[in-house]
Amino acid sequence: MAIIVRRTETLEDYAECVVIRYRVFVLSQNVPADVEIDGYEDTSVHYLALDGTKPVGTARYRLVGSDTGKIERMAVLSEHQGTGAGTALVEHVVNDLKALGNIGTIKASGQTHALAFYERLGFQAVGPEYLDAGILHRDIVMTVGG
Repeated sequence: MAIIVRRTETLEDYAECVVIRYRVFVLSQNVPADVEIDGYEDTSVHYLALDGTKPVGTARYRLVGSDTGKIERMAVLSEHQGTGAGTALVEHVVNDLKALGNIGTIKASGQTHALAFYERLGFQAVGPEYLDAGILHRDIVMTVGG
């Protein structure tokens, strides 16, 4: 089945995002639960990826400056990795950020094991590796327009 990505529209959609994030980050990657939910939940735009009617992935973005969007909390259930759900999520969020018209840079913090995935989608790793919630990351950026 084709992966469908949509912005969350209801509290139920958002709850599905939180469940996916909990399963991926807290249960699978041992991120502390009190770190996973943060102060940006209400000011972020959340997305849900569905395989048919089954929620399989999530991501969010928030604006971190007048011309910069930041993709965060990108998570795909392990049994759905490699199905195109992650690619569909990132492409959808990037397209929505581009559609805002004033975004020049899209950034994220990518887990180092996923850097090749992000590079295939047009991001470039910058700066050194660092630990975030006990997991190695690097900052990644995409320049929009130009």
